[in-house]
Amino acid sequence: MSLFDALPDAPKRPLAERLRPRTLDEYEGQEHILGKGKPLRRAIESDQLTSLILWGPPGVGKTTLATIIAASTKAQFVPFSAVLSGIKEIKELMVRAEQARRLGRRTVLFIDEIHRFNKAQQDAFLPYVEKGDVILIGATTENPSFEVNSALLSRSRVYQLRALETPQLVRILQKGLLELGKTCDVAILEQLAAFANGDARGAYNLLDLAAASTDSSEITQETVADIVSRKSLLYDKTGEEHYNIVSALHKSVRASDADGALYWLARMLESGEDRMYIARRLVRMAVEDIGMADPRAVEQAIACQQTVHFLGIPEGDQALAQCALYLSLAPKSDAAYKALKAAVRTVQSAPADPVPMHLRNAPTKHMKQWGYGEGYRHAHEFEGAQTGMECLPEALAGTEFYQPTDRGVEPRIAERLSATRSAKKGFYKSGPTSEPLP
Repeated sequence: MSLFDALPDAPKRPLAERLRPRTLDEYEGQEHILGKGKPLRRAIESDQLTSLILWGPPGVGKTTLATIIAASTKAQFVPFSAVLSGIKEIKELMVRAEQARRLGRRTVLFIDEIHRFNKAQQDAFLPYVEKGDVILIGATTENPSFEVNSALLSRSRVYQLRALETPQLVRILQKGLLELGKTCDVAILEQLAAFANGDARGAYNLLDLAAASTDSSEITQETVADIVSRKSLLYDKTGEEHYNIVSALHKSVRASDADGALYWLARMLESGEDRMYIARRLVRMAVEDIGMADPRAVEQAIACQQTVHFLGIPEGDQALAQCALYLSLAPKSDAAYKALKAAVRTVQSAPADPVPMHLRNAPTKHMKQWGYGEGYRHAHEFEGAQTGMECLPEALAGTEFYQPTDRGVEPRIAERLSATRSAKKGFYKSGPTSEPLP
C-alpha cells in the first residue's frame, strides 16, 4: 500500500476516467468503423494496424480507442502529446523507435491533438512512418485535410468518429449511476444526454456534478435544472464546425428555406458568434445569390448590418433574423455573380486590347486631332438614352457576360438588355452614323 492509498480523503479520478472502456466490447458507439467485421476492428483484433488518424469532435472516444489499441497490441505503445512536445522530443523518440525495429519490435505512436503540431514537427515523423519504424495514430478534432500534412495524410487511413447519439449516452450514464450509487429517471438521463450534445465526457461530468449536488440517493429534475442552464453547442469559431454551420446558413438561404436559415442562425447566435461576422455573411448572400432578381436585397442586408452595429446584443439579433428571412424568401439569381466571373475569365485569357478611341477623353487639341473621342455618342442626347454604341474593344464586340434569369425583376431587365444589345450590332462596321437629337 502506498502513502496515497492510505489517505482516506484522496480525491477520486473523474468519472469519465474511472469508467473508460478497456475493450472493444465495452466501447460505445462508432459501429460504422468498429462493428463486427469492420476493417478497423479486424486490424485491432489481429494486431495488424497501419498508420491512422482518428478524427472527431470532443468526447467521442478517440483517446479511449487509442488505449484499447494499446492494451491489444504486442507493439511498444508510446503516447505523445502535441501540446507538450517539440522537435527535440520527436527526434529522440524516433531514434528509440528505429532501435526497437532493428530488434524486431514495432512501435505504435499515439499523438493526441496532432493538429497542434506545425508543419515542421509533422514532417519530422514522415521518414520514420515511411520506413515503418513507427505506426502513427493521430487524434484530432480538426479536419485532417486542413491540419495534417498531405504527405503524412497520404500514408495514413482517416477514420471519422461521430458524436454519440442520445441512446448511446443514456447507456453510458446508466453505468455512471451504478458507479456513483445513485438512481435517476430515464427521462432525466435523456435530458443530460441532450445537454451533453454527443460528448461522452461531458455527459459523465454533468452526471458527476448532479450526483455531488444532492445528498439524496436519487438525482431529480430539480437537481439537474440547478446545474444545467444552457446546452453546450459544438462551435469552434476558428475550427471546421464554425464553417460547417456558416455553410448551412448560406445554403439554407440560397435554397429559400426560411426555417432552416433561422435554425442555423440561432445556432450561431447561441454559440456566441460575432454578430458583425453574421451580418457580413448576409450581405454576401444578398450579392451572390439574389443579386439583380431583387436589387433591394443588398440594401436590406446593409441596413441590417447598420442596425446590428447600432443596437448591439440582444436587440440587433432580431435584425439578423429579419434579414435572413428576407433573403430566404427573395427571388434568387446568381446571374450577376456569374457575369463577373465570365468577365474576369475573359480579361485573364484575352489580349488586353487598348481602349477604343471613341471612349477616350480628349482634353487637349492634339488629342482631338489624333482621334481621341471621335465617334463618341452621349447617351442623354439620344432617345431613350439608347446610343447603339459598343463599349467593348472591337475584338470582343458582341460578347455577352450577363445572362438574366426569369426570376424576380430580371425578366424586365432582360428586355432592356436585349434592346441595348441589338442596337449595338454592327457598330464597328457602320461607325458612328446615328445622329443626336436636335
